[in-house]
Amino acid sequence: MKRAFLGLDVGSISINYVLIDEDRRVIYSSYLRGSGDPLKTIQEGLADLRAAAADHRVAGVCTTGSGRSLAGLLIGADLVKNEISAHVRAAVELHPEVRTVIEIGGQDSKVAVLRDGYVADFAMNLVCAAGTGSFLDSQARRLGISIEEFGALAMESENPAAIAGRCTVFAESDMVHKQQIGYNQKDIVMGLCMALARNFTGNVCRGKELLPPFLFQGGVSENPGIRRAFELILGSPVIVPRYNKVMGALGAALLAYEADIRETRFRGFEVSGYDIKSSAFNCGGCSNNCEIVEVKEGAVVLAYNGGRCEKWR
Repeated sequence: MKRAFLGLDVGSISINYVLIDEDRRVIYSSYLRGSGDPLKTIQEGLADLRAAAADHRVAGVCTTGSGRSLAGLLIGADLVKNEISAHVRAAVELHPEVRTVIEIGGQDSKVAVLRDGYVADFAMNLVCAAGTGSFLDSQARRLGISIEEFGALAMESENPAAIAGRCTVFAESDMVHKQQIGYNQKDIVMGLCMALARNFTGNVCRGKELLPPFLFQGGVSENPGIRRAFELILGSPVIVPRYNKVMGALGAALLAYEADIRETRFRGFEVSGYDIKSSAFNCGGCSNNCEIVEVKEGAVVLAYNGGRCEKWR
């Protein structure tokens, strides 16, 4: 059977799979919403992947994203890599000339500054929601439109409303004010896109030298209004690459391909049918009183997460 290499990106909102062959071509990709139960979604994604990989043998696995460690234990990863490494590897694979990578997901965002294909600087925003996809989702709901309509409306605007984007609370109050004084919806929507892009370039990218070509990836890159906002602020075209929503998983698959794995730890597609559950408890061993998450496969404990010391590792 032909060899294949699997990348799995477990984020706060989505769980993404990419499978590549020995020629680094994508055989399969999927973008799944986490739906509040990432373990179940990982298993469902693995079950879907099984049919697509019928003619291939998984020879290497890499996990990335905020849930990379737990996912790695669950499916048997050979490598566990951070998001910057994975996203940059995919960006360079598809666009070797790229010098700035912008990635915005559901609850975090990041920028990587590249020089000659290598990371020269990077930053991540894990705190403020005003620069992420959840900000757009919440504002779309307040306006009574879908996120798909949100992007299309933004593209119609010729006079975007000036909306404060440094904080979600200020943005919402500013948006309501603009509605009350008579701004039309398309200009408010584009104003929100501009606010997110300004928040990103002003906060996440502060002190960074941003040079074209620019690559924009992650779930939010699907929104044409945000892409337009970045182009207006950066004064340069912004490329949305193929596989833009699953670039982390693609990068992880490429890292597995390049790792010279002799014998994979991949536990097999049967994991999709295992009885895997998680529960939480407080340690109580010291004043930290850590909340520990226990992951079990049947009666067997796979992992503990959440401890601040070595006790539960």
